[in-house]
Amino acid sequence: MKTEELAQSAKKASRRLALLTAAEKNRALIEMAEALARRSAEILVENAKDVAEGRKKGLTPALIDRLLLDEERLRGIASSLRDIAALPDPVGEIVAGWRTAEGLEIERVRVPFGVIAVVYEARPNVTVDAAALCLKTGNAVILRGGSDAYRSNRILAEVITGAAMEAGLPGESIQFMADKDRASLIDLLHMRDQVDLVIPRGGEALKDFLLEHSKVPVIYAAGGNCHVYVDETADLKQALDITVNAKCQRPGVCNAAETLLVHEAVAPDFMAAVTKGLQERDVKLYVDAPTRALAGDTLAPLVDATEEHYATEFLDLQMAIKVVASLDEAVEHIARYGTGHSEAIVTRDLDAARRFARAVDAAVIFVNASTRFTDGGVFGLGAEIGISTQKLHARGPLALKELTSVKYVVTGEGHVR
Repeated sequence: MKTEELAQSAKKASRRLALLTAAEKNRALIEMAEALARRSAEILVENAKDVAEGRKKGLTPALIDRLLLDEERLRGIASSLRDIAALPDPVGEIVAGWRTAEGLEIERVRVPFGVIAVVYEARPNVTVDAAALCLKTGNAVILRGGSDAYRSNRILAEVITGAAMEAGLPGESIQFMADKDRASLIDLLHMRDQVDLVIPRGGEALKDFLLEHSKVPVIYAAGGNCHVYVDETADLKQALDITVNAKCQRPGVCNAAETLLVHEAVAPDFMAAVTKGLQERDVKLYVDAPTRALAGDTLAPLVDATEEHYATEFLDLQMAIKVVASLDEAVEHIARYGTGHSEAIVTRDLDAARRFARAVDAAVIFVNASTRFTDGGVFGLGAEIGISTQKLHARGPLALKELTSVKYVVTGEGHVR
């Protein structure tokens, strides 16, 4: 199907989706979950082909981890569909209501956007998450996944689209762009009459490409150059656990920490332990001179940190470390290199925590907790389509409510002006 025909059919489907009841949408989500379970063997065969090709291409272990599906992960994806089905439907929610002096009844009501194009990289779970969240909010979705996960995305889209149709939804509700040509994507990004919103799910390069080429509004869920700052009053055991978790628990995701900042007052007591703890987990470290001097004997050579290291979202078992003289210097470093995603402070000083939370410009601020908690499901919002690092119209996890707009419904009794 040509890109224009695909977008037009999605637009037509969106008008039907906007009228569905919550029960109808939830039934489709349950059908999709059951279909994933029934056809898991087929899905895993296609995913294995993508993974094998990715290894041949030399994808890093962290990127392979993002690409990989197994029985447990498929069960998790199916479970997230059921979780979304159990959440309240935001469509039709009256956000506010009031009566004017003239007697008009005004309601501000949540409504679908219409058609959402989701452009993402090697994360096959996004195929299902994006489709489910859009369906629940009455939006048609156009899925444009990365080439590294092409087979996985194609089979997942086929399975969930078939299930949605069995539940009575229009098949055009979920559109998979099979064309890998970048020109087709650019064509889609120019279709303002058919597409209402574009959401990228990937790194800064993808975000920048879409912002450059799109004539459709973009909410970017993009890269995360995230930091952990260990303050002078930090509990150093907490600081070690948080740093290791934020870096190592799943290094290939956007809420993994990429740089560790340590206050000079605690660096002598902390640096040897944290460098050892990270290197025991095979993390390659890029360090400044004070860190090198305080690290002592290390399990692997330390590399001198450069500007590029501090600016890099590694998405891998690599981390930059810097000693700072104050909280203000940490804030300045984050302002210079951060991407506005997730930032953490470890401190026992309430005033320092408050200053950090107010001064750092990011979607999510953590006090004495790992950056790995930035997640719509963890926040109790259900699955999310990504983490928005911008400020309009939504910031942080893009969950159900963030995938709706509003309209005003005004009721009178023959009022004229």
